[in-house]
Amino acid sequence: MSNGPHELKILNPATEEVVATVPTTSPEEVDTAVRRAAAAQAAWAAVAPGDRARLLRRFADVVDAHIPELAALELQEAGHPLGNAQWEAGNVRDLLHYAAGGVERLTGTQIPVAGGLNITVQEPLGVVAVIAPWNFPMPIAAWGTAPALAAGNAVLLKPAENTPLTALTLAQLALEAGLPENLFQVLPGEGPVTGTALVDHPGVAKVVFTGSTATGRQIAARCAAQTKRLTLELGGKSPNIVFADADIEAAAAAAPGSFLDNTGQDCCARSRILVQRSVYDRFLELLEPAVKAFTVGDPADPATQMGPLISAAQRERVRSYVPEDAPAAIRGEAPTGKGFWYPATVLEGRPEDRTAVDEIFGPVAVAIPFEDEADAVRIANATDYGLSGSLWTRDVGRALRVSRAVAAGNLSVNSHSSVRYWTPFGGFKQSGLGRELGPDALTAFTETKNIFISTEPSEESP
Repeated sequence: MSNGPHELKILNPATEEVVATVPTTSPEEVDTAVRRAAAAQAAWAAVAPGDRARLLRRFADVVDAHIPELAALELQEAGHPLGNAQWEAGNVRDLLHYAAGGVERLTGTQIPVAGGLNITVQEPLGVVAVIAPWNFPMPIAAWGTAPALAAGNAVLLKPAENTPLTALTLAQLALEAGLPENLFQVLPGEGPVTGTALVDHPGVAKVVFTGSTATGRQIAARCAAQTKRLTLELGGKSPNIVFADADIEAAAAAAPGSFLDNTGQDCCARSRILVQRSVYDRFLELLEPAVKAFTVGDPADPATQMGPLISAAQRERVRSYVPEDAPAAIRGEAPTGKGFWYPATVLEGRPEDRTAVDEIFGPVAVAIPFEDEADAVRIANATDYGLSGSLWTRDVGRALRVSRAVAAGNLSVNSHSSVRYWTPFGGFKQSGLGRELGPDALTAFTETKNIFISTEPSEESP
């Protein structure tokens, strides 16, 4: 969303007002940033682990002190409800603390071998590029940034064109906390220019990208040309599977949040609601009031649960899936006038329908009945994606069987929770490559070096 070749125009999605203009980063400036980052990284890697951890904890504390400021910026640039924005800023703080805890535990191994001692060490990659999305600008940027810094790398963060303000503020807070200059730099710009320059730069050792599957494939191809390390978190079309033996009232009450949180702009959104046929009608009866009770409105109002979509283009994309005459089973309300608003919508459909196959990335779900356990698994897996999903049942055996059978990286039973910073996150199939978060997050930003030390006596030994 550029206003000429050298600046980004940032709109408030709730009002359509311009809240800021931000200069873009040219390919020449990317090159300079990479060179500066490489110099800073060499010094950072030499910092004692305890001191590196201490600086990251200080960064976390500075973020904590600025949560209101960060949340206000998120509200302005992304239209997130105040409560969500405050949680997201707090999540950055928590990710930094968690990553700091891993610095002194980034240990290698000693492997028994004949004739000597064999050890492994984990060494930082160097300069890491993190390309963050607009749907969760702060937390997802921190998914890559926090563990990469903790492992001894420098980070160049390219925020999405719509949402650079929180990223720029985080870079300022890092300096305030005492992190070395040029270690963590934010490079705003458009994907085809700034993003491509980062991906292609030979001084960038790894790319972490969160976004669309189509763009992820392009980045993967460019990284392949240099055999560059890569982590991708891409799209999703996650199922919410409700069996007849479940607590139907609880499942229906929880369902709106599973696809309306962040106005459906969530790769983990449970936008396919699969319900066993014997309870299908009852579930929809319970779901309708729950959807209509989901509060849509001013993001600054603490009572608001759902704000606007990010842009006019995104609203048009969502509209294209729901024509005015579409037979919606449930349709909520949304403000009129300025802002990129769209009402919560539940359609009825079939597994092969466009609405059940494509990632809409808006507050739209499709309800589909199924017959039995095998049918539920078949429908759940009838997608190119495999990021997340939920299933509701009182049968522990079924919960385990279906969780193992559904091809997705993150499953929840009687819950819609997908992401915890202390557990691994990532997708199957077209939903990405690699894993983020969890206890192994730091190792994803290191190379394993194997060292063998011979203990055999030399011929000269007496």
